[in-house]
Amino acid sequence: MADSRGEGGGCCPPMDLFRSEEMHLVQLIIPIESAHLTVSYLGDLGLIQFKDLNSEKSPFQRTYAAQIKKCGEMARKLRFFKEQMEKAGVEPSKIPDPQADINMDDLEFKLGELEAELVEVNANDEKLQRAYNELVEYTLVLRKVTLLLLLSPGSAGEFFSSAHISAAAHQREIGSRQSGEGSLETPLLDQEISADSSKQVKLGFITGLVSKEKSLAFERIIFRATRGNVFLKQAAIEEPVTDPVSGEKVEKNVFVIFYSGERAKTKILKICDAFGANRYPFSEDANKQGQMITQVSGRLTEMKTTIDAGSLQRNSLLKTIGERYEQWNSLVVKKEKSVYHVLNTLSLDVTKKCLVGEGWSPVFASKQIQDALHRASIDSNSQVGSIFQLLDTKEAPPTYFQTNKFTSAFQEIVSAYGVAKYREANPAVYTIVTFPFLFAVMFGDWGHGICLLLATLVLVAREKKLSSQKLGDITAMAFGGRYTILMMSLFSIYTVLLLDLLIIAYVGLLKILPSIYTSAWYDILLCSFPRDSTTIGLIKVRDTYPFGVDPAWHGTRSELPFLNSLKMKMSILLGVAQMNLGIIMSYVNAIYFKSSLNIWFQFIPQMIFFNSLFGYLSVLIIMKWVSGSQADLYHVMIYMFLSPTDELGENQLFPGQKNTQMVLLLLALVAVPWMLFPKPFLLKREYEKTHQGQSYAPLPSTDESAELEAAHDGSHGGHGEFEFSEVFVHQMIHTIEFVLGAVSNTASYLRLWALSLAHSELSSVFYEKVLLLAWGFNNVFILIIGIIVFVFATVGVLLVMETLSAFLHALRLHWVEFQNKFYEGDGYSFIPFSFALIDFEEE
Repeated sequence: MADSRGEGGGCCPPMDLFRSEEMHLVQLIIPIESAHLTVSYLGDLGLIQFKDLNSEKSPFQRTYAAQIKKCGEMARKLRFFKEQMEKAGVEPSKIPDPQADINMDDLEFKLGELEAELVEVNANDEKLQRAYNELVEYTLVLRKVTLLLLLSPGSAGEFFSSAHISAAAHQREIGSRQSGEGSLETPLLDQEISADSSKQVKLGFITGLVSKEKSLAFERIIFRATRGNVFLKQAAIEEPVTDPVSGEKVEKNVFVIFYSGERAKTKILKICDAFGANRYPFSEDANKQGQMITQVSGRLTEMKTTIDAGSLQRNSLLKTIGERYEQWNSLVVKKEKSVYHVLNTLSLDVTKKCLVGEGWSPVFASKQIQDALHRASIDSNSQVGSIFQLLDTKEAPPTYFQTNKFTSAFQEIVSAYGVAKYREANPAVYTIVTFPFLFAVMFGDWGHGICLLLATLVLVAREKKLSSQKLGDITAMAFGGRYTILMMSLFSIYTVLLLDLLIIAYVGLLKILPSIYTSAWYDILLCSFPRDSTTIGLIKVRDTYPFGVDPAWHGTRSELPFLNSLKMKMSILLGVAQMNLGIIMSYVNAIYFKSSLNIWFQFIPQMIFFNSLFGYLSVLIIMKWVSGSQADLYHVMIYMFLSPTDELGENQLFPGQKNTQMVLLLLALVAVPWMLFPKPFLLKREYEKTHQGQSYAPLPSTDESAELEAAHDGSHGGHGEFEFSEVFVHQMIHTIEFVLGAVSNTASYLRLWALSLAHSELSSVFYEKVLLLAWGFNNVFILIIGIIVFVFATVGVLLVMETLSAFLHALRLHWVEFQNKFYEGDGYSFIPFSFALIDFEEE
């Protein structure tokens, strides 16, 4: 657990990031009358992690289940208020009302009243809005149908009269053509008409609106259901209208359907209901049509006024709620509910009328916790004070690091691999430097580093403003790691200077001992160096290029061989140095936990094995640079294993090298059984010695005790039988992993060279094949296009994708190659009861 806290002029106590804070298990005995206030004060303090002493009980069987249910109901009402405020565009007040204590019963009653009032206002508004939307649709139907009738020959009355006459003539024509009552070819509707031909034909009509996307299907279904005995006209509405049922904007058509007979009417009505078509009455009389339009328009105006008044009332109610919302939400969600959750984890002592709680807290926080308990007893007028006492336990404490806004991101990088075991060495201390440095080795471009630096400085400069805003996922991720990116960009600029210094040293070392060079090799070097560089062969003729790699190398035949050789060897040196640091950290842990076995049978053989091979390789690299030798290091390392007794010849770098290699190889071979065999047997002997003549005894409080406990199948306190086979297999796996990992991890650091090469080559390709190519056309339009492509390629590929790639590879080098040498990462975080953390989770 990483936390950032500061008081007054600085952090108190001083921050120690190398090891987690010392923790102890405490017991609190709290009188019932002051329990609520005590837990509330401890939540403000945020320095104790309570243990659940009622884990065997279900949530409904706990003491304060009713209070939690009440808080949950009030939280539901507050969520309802927030949803309504968001819909209405009302922002809750950010500054809470500085009112004193709020009684929970009064607040519950107040919230209930406000909810009932708001629900009633919403229901009335919904009814009014639906009625208003229906009137709007009715107005459109009246106007559109009237327009349809006006476009027909004659007046509206003549249209209906002619429609009646046409329908009657159509029915008589069908009756004259009817050949028989039961003919299969006779339409069903014709049979119905002929069966009742004595009755007078009555023509009816239906008007309304239907969705535009359903209009074709609507017309087709009506035609088929009535056997074509209808007359249907549609007219599209230019603007989408609000549907009274769904409340959504929908494109609709106005329709008029003329039909004959009650059965046809019944079918049409059912089809209208199925398609969600809204029907509205329409008069045949032209005079009444005008009156209806006037009446509906007047009702629309009245309805609009009523809806506006209701909206003002609703907004006024929501503003009243918004003024107190933050205070209510803070009290109910962040405090009361969390306090009762903690109270439910405490054990109730009915006879003594008190609550007993246990929890982990940092050692430095004891005085602050006791002060909070004393304050709560006084403020609650309790006659009995709370009791604070320490408990002895063999349970592993949680891990707690105090971090600030700068170190928190690096601590999160380490904790993502695994939370540190209690009091073990924290890799984050070194990660603060090594992570951005290894990133910069792969990214290594001062121009792109400046671009990253400028972007990060914007995030840092707007830190206060952005921290109070809700950011997107990617933006929040970049903002959270702003100081990590800042370090990465600074190191990207720094490594360019460092590489320049290495090249200066490399060339300088080559000309220290010119007497050892043969004339043939001197000629080769003379030709390999660029004509315009700062040296002729190995002789310096003018000042070294002040920053970065001399551009005279660019485009020469020896550019890639020179830079690749340098970067490859540099990657191995950096990898060996960091892995040695990891092995040394295992020694630091062993010293701290007083584990002599881990020193003698883990640290020492690992150092011997690793440095006999790869430490020796690093020494050869440096000696080759210093001496200017032409020795083939690949040949030296391969034949060190295959033919250790053969003469080295021209690959010899120093006198006695063959004998030295034989000794180192022998030491590496001896180190493997040294790591494998002694430790399991010594653990077994220690176990037998500890348990000799007794059925129960505590295990020693050293690092070996953890291994013994692991062999006991989860036993605690020394119970169970020591499983030698499991311990031996575990040690064998650890040994094989280290031996094979020494080779693979060293090779893994070559990614520093590979990504550095990829970044430099991509930069060169984009510059030459995009920008310079566009410049060569001597065309302004092509030049502008080339600049745009170059900028997008640089930002998208080099500043985003390459940054992410180098970040992930640096992450892997720390997690796998560095941390697995010493970091167990099997601890668990310290998660205190804190209102500040609850607020962070809510955001």
